[in-house]
Amino acid sequence: MLSFNYKCSQCSATYEIVPELMLCPDCSATQKSGQPLNGVLEVEWKGTPESENPLDFLPVERQYFPAIPVGNTPLWHPENLLSKYGFPELYLKDDGANPTGSLKDRASFLVAAFARKYAIREVVVASTGNAGSSMAGVGAAAGLKIKLFLPRTAPPAKMIQALQYGADVVLAEKNYDQAFALSLEYSNTHGGMNRNTAYNPMTVEGKKTVSIEILNQLKKAPDHVFVGVGDGVILSGIYKGFRDLLQLGRIVKIPTVHAVQASGSAAIYRAMESGVFDGKPAKTVADSISVDVPSNGHLALKNLKDFDGRCITVTDEEILSAQKELSSDCGLFSEPAAAAAYAGFLNQKRSLDSGETCVVLLTGNGLKDTGSAAKNIIIPEKAVNSLDEIS
Repeated sequence: MLSFNYKCSQCSATYEIVPELMLCPDCSATQKSGQPLNGVLEVEWKGTPESENPLDFLPVERQYFPAIPVGNTPLWHPENLLSKYGFPELYLKDDGANPTGSLKDRASFLVAAFARKYAIREVVVASTGNAGSSMAGVGAAAGLKIKLFLPRTAPPAKMIQALQYGADVVLAEKNYDQAFALSLEYSNTHGGMNRNTAYNPMTVEGKKTVSIEILNQLKKAPDHVFVGVGDGVILSGIYKGFRDLLQLGRIVKIPTVHAVQASGSAAIYRAMESGVFDGKPAKTVADSISVDVPSNGHLALKNLKDFDGRCITVTDEEILSAQKELSSDCGLFSEPAAAAAYAGFLNQKRSLDSGETCVVLLTGNGLKDTGSAAKNIIIPEKAVNSLDEIS
């Protein structure tokens, strides 16, 4: 059995887990405009899990989770890519196989369970698309009302998906950062639990299950994990999972995590170099990792520095090329933000030992954003009536 509490990632103060607490009161009081969140809380635990099942590592009892099959996603061992690049221990973790098509289901699954445990009926969320459609889908299974704030530029497929699930969608005129602010204002004035990434501690905690699954599937810890990074929450979730496994003694060291950012949305990469989050406007084809100010920037940087992680950038051209290669060489269609992780592997492979175990975490399905994928293919324009017309 495990016992749980919150711990501030900045001042280390501890708190009881209660639904009204989202950030460390002391650290969040020092919040500056245009900067990542101060006082992000992590879940701390003591004891021993009842099993190796990732659900037994979480601070909500199993009976509160909705009946939707989140997690247990495939770990591909793509023979064409293994032989092409000479990496026999290359794996692709396909989290686009989750029910709504993205890794964000892991966070939404725990948020929904937490809401049900505390009889909360409405969840409020801001999203570039995936977190919103995820919370809408998981929320539908959990019987929750979902209020979703999306930037106007969100891919239509993600908006349509959320609307199909029954979410009440509000479009923010500017960008994700504005949607984030509006959602906080809404939950503060109208009630409901806010699910925003980093702001809600259950988002990092839910995403840690991917690391536990990887260990269970491989039967060992990988040497390297590659992941596309925007606001830094998935990155911190990966670290949280491996830190928990290290605490249990199931692994002896944290894998080298490669945080891959689009060159047009590289706030964490720049902060690794300068120590400053500059708020530079983001522009990239990979909408799910397009963020001006990463909400979880401080914790992401802390994890990268504490565990010798690497942060790199890839261009939009590299991302679209990687997306096409994943599709055409192994039959795995991922959205650009997910393909960014594979672009990062391709970018770094010469510096790696080919005998090491590498896991590329693919965080979303390509059908989430077909418009971006269409930029790197040729769509037939001419229709034919007979085979004689085929050149």
